[in-house]
Amino acid sequence: MSPAELVAALLKSGNLVATAESCTGGMVAAAITDIAGSSAIFDRGFVTYSNAAKSQMLGVPPKLIEAHGAVSEAVARAMAEGALKHSAATLTIAITGIAGPTGGSDTKPVGLVHFGCALKSSKTWHECVIFSGDRAAIRIAARDHALYMLGMALKG
Repeated sequence: MSPAELVAALLKSGNLVATAESCTGGMVAAAITDIAGSSAIFDRGFVTYSNAAKSQMLGVPPKLIEAHGAVSEAVARAMAEGALKHSAATLTIAITGIAGPTGGSDTKPVGLVHFGCALKSSKTWHECVIFSGDRAAIRIAARDHALYMLGMALKG
């Protein structure tokens, strides 16, 4: 879903969105707020690149990060839920991943990105994708997938 289509769908649904971004560094928030009229549907963006920021701004427990790593399903879900708790949003998207070119491992390769999506009136769900390409390509793909997930959340 394009950012313009997403903004239109959010306006129609009456949802207010917030983002919680790590490896994308605010790219999802920027894509949404590039669209005129987005102020009616965008509450705020959290750029929580460090583990401390994830804990301080979103309430992600440090022990959860220690147990699972910052790039994990558990942390992506906690980020999405924390964005709901620390904003007026009714729909949130969280992104945490390894954009590279360093930082990967056998179990968590470069390109691994976890997404959490939370709808206030529903549940939190998770997706994990391994994107290919260089750092820029991985970040763009993660941004686009996050926009797609927000669109899917609106469709039910």
